[in-house]
Amino acid sequence: MPVFKLPLSGDVVQSIYPSFFSPAGGQFGLVNITVGQSSAPDVEKDVLSDVGSYGKQIGQIADALLVVIEHLEALGDRALGDDKAVTAFKQLMNSVATVKERHDRKARRPKRP
Repeated sequence: MPVFKLPLSGDVVQSIYPSFFSPAGGQFGLVNITVGQSSAPDVEKDVLSDVGSYGKQIGQIADALLVVIEHLEALGDRALGDDKAVTAFKQLMNSVATVKERHDRKARRPKRP
């Protein structure tokens, strides 16, 4: 029998209590969702609040990687065009660009699929 789950009913680790009940004092709201462990949680919190969200960081890395790939292709590196990972990455970048453009955001698309 297939497993049926309602939206937002997946496996989520969360603490549901006011912060004054927390023995460590690390909770800041009534509902807190923990998505993983960090070896430096204070650094991660500051990067997220002062530098950029995970989406912004990944987006800038992806844009830079696309520039590097296209530069190597322009130099004649034909092996990149046959690489499945590069092809999948370009398809991903096209999909992301479509969503960004739908929200009137600047998007970088691969020059060649």
